[in-house]
Amino acid sequence: MPRSLLTYLLALVAGAAAIGLLVTWGAALHPGGAVPVPRVEPASSLMAHLQSPLPLLLIQIVVILAAARLAGAAIKQFGQPAVIGEIVAGILLGPSLLGWLAPDMTAFLFPPASLPALTLFGQVGVLLFMFVVGLEVDLERQAAEARAAIAVSHAGLIIPFILGVLCAMVGFEELAPPGVPFTGFALFLGIAMSVTAFPVLARILKERKLTETPLGQRAIACAAIGDVLAWSILAVVVAIVKAGDVTEAAWMIGLALVFAIFMVGVVRKPLERLVDRYYIPGGREGYPLIAGMLIFAFASAVFTEIIGIHALFGAFLAGTLVSGHHEFRKYLHDRVLPLSSLIMLPLFFALVGLRTKVGLLDSALDWLVCAGLIAVASAGKLGGCMLAARWTGAPWRDAFALGALLNTRGLMELIVLNVGYELGILSARVFTMLVIMAIVTTVMTGPLLTLALKKKK
Repeated sequence: MPRSLLTYLLALVAGAAAIGLLVTWGAALHPGGAVPVPRVEPASSLMAHLQSPLPLLLIQIVVILAAARLAGAAIKQFGQPAVIGEIVAGILLGPSLLGWLAPDMTAFLFPPASLPALTLFGQVGVLLFMFVVGLEVDLERQAAEARAAIAVSHAGLIIPFILGVLCAMVGFEELAPPGVPFTGFALFLGIAMSVTAFPVLARILKERKLTETPLGQRAIACAAIGDVLAWSILAVVVAIVKAGDVTEAAWMIGLALVFAIFMVGVVRKPLERLVDRYYIPGGREGYPLIAGMLIFAFASAVFTEIIGIHALFGAFLAGTLVSGHHEFRKYLHDRVLPLSSLIMLPLFFALVGLRTKVGLLDSALDWLVCAGLIAVASAGKLGGCMLAARWTGAPWRDAFALGALLNTRGLMELIVLNVGYELGILSARVFTMLVIMAIVTTVMTGPLLTLALKKKK
């Protein structure tokens, strides 16, 4: 062993000496001017390296994921979904706490120029998660729930929408930004009251192992139908705000309907036959199919994004097309979910928190208005869905549980709010109020669901 080590060291020394001699000989044969290299202090060089795009992005991911995991683990001790902790972690890392206590640290960690790259990572994570959610939706089972799902989803959309417009009528002078027309503000407030957070609802059902139960399947069906309607209405609202007419929005909705019919009626069966033919249970043999399904999901997301509905529904619809192949569905689910749910999705929730400024609510009136919006949103969504579910024949406790689940807003609500904020229809103060509303209504879901299921048991 010592002789082998000595031989190895001598070989290294001989190789290094040969390289040095060759480089010296080459420099003598080809003399040239020296390249001027500015002298950089070690500390300055280190900071410059840390602020370059890749290291800064990695630092942001490490900080956000660590904070999200800690906050998610803490909030789960109180029976809440981890997503609430992830959103709260973003708020704590943003201007509401860290930016207030250590503004220089926030400016270093999250400079505005770095957020677009982080946002793209989060959006891809949401797309992957929606694809996984689509895998868990059994279309044949949903067909059996269609009547009840349509009734509940429509009631859960129309009733809170009307209440949102009434709130806009009462508080327009106080809440609307200067120069914003009443129509745009009222329609955005109505849609903000009506949305259900489909991915968050799916995570709540998953964490409570309710996904495959009749209640879970009905909630997923209602949320899916309701959110498709909500995004369609959002497209109309955006078209009205931007162009002043609904022609463009009607064109988008028509394209979306044609695309959905084509996917379910034409693409679904050949895709299932393709999976039956090439899928080999277990091992690496299924990896080409995973790659192909991800390409298919992203292509579907691109189409729905291009027509203006949202990329999320393209990815979701792609997942539903192979949900009938139970073995391949589980195989795909177990390999895609960890990346999206544990790593990329928390980045999106944390970014929303980074954009929220709780300090803008600096008076008792602001907090009173915020509490009123929470009460109206909950009464409209939970109450409307509960009454519609009862009308379709569900027992009162099941109807209440369904209403509590559909009152979850989280992710979808925040997407709608960001659209309204970017269009200038929602002020920063109202944006913050509605973000708090989204968090509170999602926090309410756990205790209300526990109460309903406990009583049922």
